Amino acid sequence: MSREKEKTYAITRVLNHNVVLVEEPGSGQEIVLFGKGIGFGAKTGNAIPSHDSRVEKRFRLENENHQKQYQNILSQVDPAVVGIAEEIIALIAIEITPELNEHVHVALPDHIQFAIYRLNNGMEIVNPFLFEIQTLYTKEYALANRAADMIKNAFDLDIPDSEIGFLALHIHSAISYVPVKKAVQFTNIITDLVSLIEERTAITIERSTIDYVRLITHLRFAVERIRQQKSIKNPLLDRVKTTMPEAYQLATELAEYISTRLEIAVPEDEVGYMALHLYRLLQQN
Repeated sequence: MSREKEKTYAITRVLNHNVVLVEEPGSGQEIVLFGKGIGFGAKTGNAIPSHDSRVEKRFRLENENHQKQYQNILSQVDPAVVGIAEEIIALIAIEITPELNEHVHVALPDHIQFAIYRLNNGMEIVNPFLFEIQTLYTKEYALANRAADMIKNAFDLDIPDSEIGFLALHIHSAISYVPVKKAVQFTNIITDLVSLIEERTAITIERSTIDYVRLITHLRFAVERIRQQKSIKNPLLDRVKTTMPEAYQLATELAEYISTRLEIAVPEDEVGYMALHLYRLLQQN
């Protein structure tokens, strides 16, 4: 998305009181404008200056495929849903970062529409990664709570925690430029690693404890380094192998699982660091 020079736009669609779509003169490209009350009383064809004091955020899709996908969204998704999605996107840009993956303008309204359909039809929304999402993506989950309130107020729907978790993944995808599918895979790997640790050690790790937070935080950064193929040096590796054999063996199993899921070899130094954290967990339990 890029900033616009001062010019006059023509409104092409009013999504709600706070979001309008406008056409850029010259290029004819569609731009999203967000601002409190900017759509109130507005009609298609009305002119609006780009320097209008009500404009808080403006978004323009630069990618041609995203432009086409967004047009499909506008034709297939309830305008009220698109409007609330754009309000949420503006909230993300204001509260976290204005540099967002523009695909969120396509993915988020599509997701919200389907979630509303499921909730209206009494279909349960199951999120097996909720604890991990709440812990790994705290700022995204906090913002997702606010987004859920916006959806609730707009559509008179109670939004369950499971759906708030999925909204958090979309927010994470927008700010990290990681596709939602990849974010789900990443979170699934962390969940499976915790389950594997519990199975091998016969330890139940309470999700509300600091031990759990420390463990999955370490696993998150370890998996992220492995995914990005960032190498680290572990000067304690030989000592870990000889003095913490049980923890090292378990870390080796975790590394094999990560390697299988990501199709990337896990460096031995990384295995050693995982073993250190596992050793502390074993000692505490």
